[in-house]
Amino acid sequence: MIAAVDRSASEIDDLDALVRLHWPRVFRFALASLRDPDAAGSVAQDCFLKAYRSRDRFRGECSTEAWLMRIAVNLIRDYARNRRLQFWKRARTSAVDLEAASPWIPDSGASPESGAMAKEQLAAVWNAAGGLSERQRTVFLLRFVEDLDLLEIAAATGMKEGTVKVHLFRALQAVRERIGRSQ
Repeated sequence: MIAAVDRSASEIDDLDALVRLHWPRVFRFALASLRDPDAAGSVAQDCFLKAYRSRDRFRGECSTEAWLMRIAVNLIRDYARNRRLQFWKRARTSAVDLEAASPWIPDSGASPESGAMAKEQLAAVWNAAGGLSERQRTVFLLRFVEDLDLLEIAAATGMKEGTVKVHLFRALQAVRERIGRSQ
């Protein structure tokens, strides 16, 4: 256990390596949460600055990545509260940018019809997720956008694993129900 803590501590001390290794995931999560590239960049930058400044308080009880994601979750929550600009409220008034989401849509020579249907389904999921509570939305994004497992989500959000499971179950149930009603 001591070797893992020492490795994490040295990883946190090297800010350039920390940013190089973890920036894509933190930025991607912030962008998916805020849907504003400038705000996502600011949140990601603040995340690494905050992590670097508080590196002496990192206890090594979770992975460096989970610790950074927890900082990002808190910064995004603060940003949404302070600015009152939540992605999900803005998504209702503006169309989902399907071009930005297109890398998530599989394209193995699919027909234009199946591609259009996949884009419609993705838009339906985004719209359905818009009605989720803040915690459900956070768990949903961490699971399906960032592909974190339940323990990593628990570490990133500060929730217990059972709480994460409940929020994820309810989020999936709500999204499926809303998609079913819209079809």
